[in-house]
Amino acid sequence: MMSTTIPFNKPFMTGRELWYIAQAHTNGHLSGDGQFTKKCHAWLEQRTGTKRALLTHSCTAALEMAALLAEVQAGDEVIMPSYTFVSTANAFVMRGAIPVFVDIRPDTLNIDESKIEAAITPRTKVILPVHYAGVACEMDTIMDIASRHKLIVIEDAAQGIMSTYKGRALGTIGHMGAYSFHETKNIVSGEGGALLVNDAAFAERAEIIREKGTNRSQFFRGQVDKYTWVDVGSSYLPGEVIAAFLWAQMEEADAITRRRLDLWDRYHAALAPLEAAGKLRRPVLPDGCVHNAHMYYILLDSLEQRGKVIDNMKRQGVSTVFHYVPLHSAPAGLRLSRAHGSMRHTDELSARLLRLPLWVGLEDSLARVVTALNEAL
Repeated sequence: MMSTTIPFNKPFMTGRELWYIAQAHTNGHLSGDGQFTKKCHAWLEQRTGTKRALLTHSCTAALEMAALLAEVQAGDEVIMPSYTFVSTANAFVMRGAIPVFVDIRPDTLNIDESKIEAAITPRTKVILPVHYAGVACEMDTIMDIASRHKLIVIEDAAQGIMSTYKGRALGTIGHMGAYSFHETKNIVSGEGGALLVNDAAFAERAEIIREKGTNRSQFFRGQVDKYTWVDVGSSYLPGEVIAAFLWAQMEEADAITRRRLDLWDRYHAALAPLEAAGKLRRPVLPDGCVHNAHMYYILLDSLEQRGKVIDNMKRQGVSTVFHYVPLHSAPAGLRLSRAHGSMRHTDELSARLLRLPLWVGLEDSLARVVTALNEAL
């Protein structure tokens, strides 16, 4: 065993987080929607072009808000990939909806847009693409399908901040989008997220749902003389301490992304000979997709080989992890959802995928990861 282990993830600190948290305390405003929250909202709106950005305490909360805004009801169906985090489905299951899973593309591991239309029924309400690893789904096709069938598109862009599809920020192409600022993401606040409201028709109600179903935001803007309970909602705001931390990260978002892309590119170049030798498959980036280096994964030959590689690299002091257990085969998935058509790629690729360490600060250790992988294979 090596004396020092290279962790799979290590949250990056820019150096101003604690200073901004102290400022929030000095300002005497620690609940939600203070000056740091407003800075984060303005940054998101300016950088992405969304109509309205609203910080939430998690990406899960942003998806729950989207489900409420889409007026998802019991029995409605939501088409999504099975190869995703549980929140993608749970946010809609909580409204009584039924996730309908379709298979993923073998190149990007994103939802296979060619399988969506056949899965649509009279009960379909939402299409929910997930931008895996910060690489965009084929959004032009998805938006065309949604338009023809009058469906709402909600982008799960948890991993997609700073990524684009044909020049448009992920999360801004559908009617709504959701970001994550969890400590495993590129831009972090510990826990945290944001809802991007791209269709202006949802903007006013989004504020109300986020503020426990009250028109409090309108009251603070002077649009109403008192605030009251006007709709369903919950408490989806993060506190100002979270927003202060996040603001320090947003200020450095370009530099963080550059450093991550440099690490990703170094992995990609170093592993090209292993791919050429048939020992693994590297990630695929379609034309028109600019990614954010959220993760670097490889595809191995089998589940058994992956287990051996994880164990071998662990012995060499390098932490690697696999990713999602497909939701269609999970205990709750079997009970609460259904799959449409074959899930062959989902089942096969999820069993073969291995994620390598990728975090700002890994620069000096990346060669050791590559060496360990070569030896593990």
